[in-house]
Amino acid sequence: MTMDIGVPIKDLGSYNIDPLRDKILSLPEEAWAGNEFRQLEYEVHAHTQSVVLVFTDGHGWPNIEVSKEVGWDLLAEEAVPLMHKILEDHYPPGGTIVRAMAARLQANGVIKPHNDKHPSFHHGHRIHIPISSNPRVRFMIDGRPQRMQIGSVYEINNQKQHSVMNKGSEGRINFIFDYIPPGNISR
Repeated sequence: MTMDIGVPIKDLGSYNIDPLRDKILSLPEEAWAGNEFRQLEYEVHAHTQSVVLVFTDGHGWPNIEVSKEVGWDLLAEEAVPLMHKILEDHYPPGGTIVRAMAARLQANGVIKPHNDKHPSFHHGHRIHIPISSNPRVRFMIDGRPQRMQIGSVYEINNQKQHSVMNKGSEGRINFIFDYIPPGNISR
């Protein structure tokens, strides 16, 4: 069963993101350099930096390992209650958050058009919480520009081709997490 949600993007509604937003925006610059797995492993993420809370590389699917990363100590206090509230409101209980991170696309950075290929992306929900942006960010899904408002939460259809361009002078930050509903992975 794939998680093609039938639309390019689904607005999950407004949430109080202020505690998480304030914490992410107050992180020291060195926090963004802590985990370079995505930048090195996936060419499309070469212009991004991440503060990663939990992560799986998906090796051995569906018997995957999800590990706590250095970003856990930095952001879990603010991120975990918000993620759980979003999941409680929209998704079946009992699944697993397999990735969670603050992801920053640098000024003049590009994430080239791509589809997320790993089976974990076909079985999970990819949720975006916009933290900071600028009018010169263009997020495309399936060839069409999508607007994400700060204060709202979105599920993107990562089964469709997607890309991001940041032509602004400041980085664009989204908090992103992947939730796999119960019955899809072995732990």
